[in-house]
Amino acid sequence: MATPNIKEEAHRLIDELPEDATWKDLEYAMHVRQQIEQGLQDAEAGRTMSTEELRERLGLDDE
Repeated sequence: MATPNIKEEAHRLIDELPEDATWKDLEYAMHVRQQIEQGLQDAEAGRTMSTEELRERLGLDDE
């Protein structure tokens, strides 16, 4: 996965916010973006588990 140009992505996030956005809105958008990027990196590196594995790890019964 190519590393995104952070400045370009930041500008895009800001441009997508509504005109009445707050600093909290921007903070949330950046947090969501970072979490998505981390998830994609984890998936590419094989750091994932199936739903069945997760349910077993949490001790949940099949429904």
